Amino acid sequence: MSLNYANSRITEEQYLQGELVAEFKHEFIDGEAYAMAGASETHNLLSLNMASELRNQLKGTPYRTFIADMKVKVANDFFYPDVMVVYQQDIAMDGVYAASQSGTGAVNDFDYYKQSPVIIVEILSKSTRKFDKNAKRLKYQNISTLEEYVLIDQTIAVIKVFKKKEHWQAFYYYLGDAITFESLGVTVLVEDIYYQVNNDDVLAFLQEKNQTAVQNTNANPMQSPYPTIQKP
Repeated sequence: MSLNYANSRITEEQYLQGELVAEFKHEFIDGEAYAMAGASETHNLLSLNMASELRNQLKGTPYRTFIADMKVKVANDFFYPDVMVVYQQDIAMDGVYAASQSGTGAVNDFDYYKQSPVIIVEILSKSTRKFDKNAKRLKYQNISTLEEYVLIDQTIAVIKVFKKKEHWQAFYYYLGDAITFESLGVTVLVEDIYYQVNNDDVLAFLQEKNQTAVQNTNANPMQSPYPTIQKP
């Protein structure tokens, strides 16, 4: 979990206004703001790969994919998911709700957070692993629209998907597997999520894949397009 940024409790409005000018991002939990640590190269690659796969497959649908800098509001808390997908109609309804709460008739802060994600993805790191797997997960599961919560490991190639329709049971996926996100109707290969990531699991998987390709080529050499001429 990120480090405590302030010693005193602040209001939701103070937090939202502060984020507009803050040098670093902060999450807002139980009335306190917490500074977020910087992300590693692997963390960035995994976030980008996941968001790109989802966004590309969701083109032409009423879903929007957000990454890193868009907050999600959970009750009175605010988090920055690494990736989340929101249904467009829910985005519009969130805007109406935010405007009614502000009393101004304007969307205001809603441009900077969402409340109705269908899927949330978090990339696990040493500092956030325990919080993302436990306390944050329980908070996220209180979001009425959330159908799937995804945890992607950086150090090993393992992806954990919690599914609402399965009473939030966890399902594990590895290199060579395909993950079907039923709430979105899309399927993503685990190896595409780990594209350009250089942990031991990925390197071993790619080496084995290349060896298999070479063996298949040797077993089935390319046939010449020209007929074989028999010598008399």
